Amino acid sequence: MTNTPKASTENAQKLEAAYASVSDLYRGKTNDLYAACREMRATTRVYEGDFIAKFLGVPTNAGLQTRPTYAVFQYQDVMNVLKDANTFTSGFILEGMGKVWDGLMILGMDGEAHRKVRALLQPAFMPENVNKWRPKIDRVAREDFLMPLLPNKKADLMEMGLNFPVRAMYALVGFPEDNPDQYNQYAVWALSMLAANQLDKAKAEEGRRIAAIAVKSLYDALMEQVKRRRTEGATGDDLITRLMNAEYEGHKLDDHEVATFARSLLPAAGETTTRTFSAAMTFLLTVPGLIDRVRNDRTLVSKLIDEAVRFEPSSTFKVRETSADVQIGDVLIPKGSFVQCMVASANRDETAFENPDVFDIDRRQKPSFGFGFGPHMCIGQFVAKLELNCAINGILDLFPNVRLDPEQPAPKIEGAHLRGAKSVHVIWD
Repeated sequence: MTNTPKASTENAQKLEAAYASVSDLYRGKTNDLYAACREMRATTRVYEGDFIAKFLGVPTNAGLQTRPTYAVFQYQDVMNVLKDANTFTSGFILEGMGKVWDGLMILGMDGEAHRKVRALLQPAFMPENVNKWRPKIDRVAREDFLMPLLPNKKADLMEMGLNFPVRAMYALVGFPEDNPDQYNQYAVWALSMLAANQLDKAKAEEGRRIAAIAVKSLYDALMEQVKRRRTEGATGDDLITRLMNAEYEGHKLDDHEVATFARSLLPAAGETTTRTFSAAMTFLLTVPGLIDRVRNDRTLVSKLIDEAVRFEPSSTFKVRETSADVQIGDVLIPKGSFVQCMVASANRDETAFENPDVFDIDRRQKPSFGFGFGPHMCIGQFVAKLELNCAINGILDLFPNVRLDPEQPAPKIEGAHLRGAKSVHVIWD
């Protein structure tokens, strides 16, 4: 692995294995996700049945598959579902995968409880506060990952793509920066939490056992840091300290809440950024003329990232549960049903985006759903975008004439869910 001491090799390999295992779990069975979605948009506004299980073959809601299930594909329908958190709720997450998370999981909260917790957590993740972390993130990208590669003049960027977001995010959380090997172990635990969500019932019990161990282990590691901050007076600018000092309507988080909410944010902190990095770099290196434009005008890096999130969202669907009977089109969806929002379909809806199957950083900006939408929109999206911005700018600055390695396979983005490229082999002068 890149710049990895020998003592770190085992945990680095565990991280690679955990990431590959999650990728395999959500690889699915469709050869062309977007063709399947395009057909559904044209013929079936609301699919009655479990579209994800039948056509994609990936797990959605562990242990809860017996409920009536529907799927929507059109841009406006997906937007309407995601923005109406009263009618389309998320509490079911705590019945399935959330059972091993002690119930304190912002993704599975609804109503007033969600509003209050979101108000406490949100300030730490707003752009004006996230940007204060830019120097640290940029230093990690360049000094820890890119500069050691310079003499090689070749690399698989996904070695950095997997490890850099982990190193950066765990440093921002507040873990000691002098032991990156620990970060790999923490990231393994974070990814292992996803093991509870299995399509194969025979594997579900073992998956829950693995997830429960990972949840407890990461909680203990975080609680150790929370107690240390409390002893030191909570005066730093790391995420743990920000959460400890957050206050809303007279309420502050106790130590258990700080550790638990920080833990719930970590599984996606590396994984989503890794997969989006693979997509952004793939398009940067394969769309004719794009890399020269972006290299010469760095304001385009943000547009590159936004278009990558639209064109190849790492999370291809979101699921909600109806709190009342609801009508979508000609279909009456009863209370207590699951509604699968096909993000990958909505992001390429012809009624919302001109030439939606073309990667175009110049397209007129409008909301897409790669980071979700509405009250449950990804709280860490600005951190992810900042990490991506620092990584891409660092590559363009330090790797002259970076380009795909002609002796290696071209990058391929795949997966029915949690999409990304396994490798992005490059060379430079």
